[in-house]
Amino acid sequence: MNAIVRTFIDGPERLSRPLVFLGPLAARLVVGWVFLWSGWTKLHNLPQMIQNFSDWGIPFPEIMTPFVSGVEFVGGLLLLLGLFTRIAGPTLVIVMIVAVVSAKLDQIDSLETLLGFEEVSYMALFGWLGVAGPGPVSLDYLLQRMAGSKTAADSAAHLHADPSSQSEPARV
Repeated sequence: MNAIVRTFIDGPERLSRPLVFLGPLAARLVVGWVFLWSGWTKLHNLPQMIQNFSDWGIPFPEIMTPFVSGVEFVGGLLLLLGLFTRIAGPTLVIVMIVAVVSAKLDQIDSLETLLGFEEVSYMALFGWLGVAGPGPVSLDYLLQRMAGSKTAADSAAHLHADPSSQSEPARV
């Protein structure tokens, strides 16, 4: 059992540890760009988007369309920058919940159908970013360092430190 854990879990973890920053960075860049662009195109096509929101049954489409479009644009920009990620992520989860409920609820006939919607994948990713944070290649991380705050990356580094490099606790 120990050989299996060392070979198939510990080994790959050690090899990937220097690249751990790539996960949140790639996630932020991809969904940040998608939502920045989505919000931008909606803001520049408001009459058609207001009609779409109205057709989907979203209340107050004249107010909600520019609001949601702006949230997508600003949220996408914040994710790209890694700024206020733990606020932008959950905010965009709410936008995706509203999108599914308002535009796709009648299409849901099974859990498989629900989980097949790209909005649900976005929800999972936004939720993960909201909990895990933007990673060390971000403005959040830089601002935390400048303010002298302990960052999530610092805590994670401590949790994943090589046990052989840590000294034994003093015994009394």
